Amino acid sequence: QVQLVESGGGLVQPGGSLRLSCAASGFTFSDYGMRWYRQAPGKERELVALISTTGAMTHYADSVKGRFTISRDNLKNTMFLQMNNLKAEDTAMYYCNAYNFGSDYWGQGTQVTVSS
Repeated sequence: QVQLVESGGGLVQPGGSLRLSCAASGFTFSDYGMRWYRQAPGKERELVALISTTGAMTHYADSVKGRFTISRDNLKNTMFLQMNNLKAEDTAMYYCNAYNFGSDYWGQGTQVTVSS
């Protein structure tokens, strides 16, 4: 049974930091590229960052570049998103996604709220 479970969200003040985790099971994690998406109320889901199977290649949305860092640990089947200098506009539900040829898995999401 494929599972992606996000954790680490919460309420943080502007300028603060959070580290999201995505624990994977039920598939060969190291064969899948991984992505973080987010969706704010009333807005479309947007790609935040992605990482290749080995972690050698990463890509970020312009809005988070320089503040967020995506990483993965293939031995622990886990992906991370380190979020620094958080802004109110980062408030959203954050989802992890695993993708490969013909396969696409999603987690249930973790809420991040940036507010003073």
